Amino acid sequence: MIIALGADHGGFELKEKIKKHLLEKNIEVLDLGTNSTESVDYPKFGHAVGHAIADKKADFGIVVCGTGIGISIAANKVPGVRAALCLNTTMARLTREHNNANILAMGGRIVGDVLALEMVDTFLATEFQGGRHERRVNTIEEI
Repeated sequence: MIIALGADHGGFELKEKIKKHLLEKNIEVLDLGTNSTESVDYPKFGHAVGHAIADKKADFGIVVCGTGIGISIAANKVPGVRAALCLNTTMARLTREHNNANILAMGGRIVGDVLALEMVDTFLATEFQGGRHERRVNTIEEI
């Protein structure tokens, strides 16, 4: 499994903790930046992770900015991306089960480290349920 990571300056520190967590689990990481807390524009990094998913360079993505909102909007501009902003493990589980989300978005200034890592683990361990949800996901893809 390959996970693409992207963050702006507001999400950099959490991205680094997520990266370490994934590497400790022997999960391959494609780190698309940023690489410091110096101010940068989040759309660049959301877009990069979105393209890594669309181009099949990674299986899933994780994006982090201050709130998670802007970077998730940017990632969702890439066709085929379903980035979901999550605030807890229930949302992380349900967005995989029901929406077949392929990018988890979080706010580095919103969620704590322990919760963020629990959301990552939940997101990556949860399978899409298909069934009635598949029709809805297909409708999203057709838009």
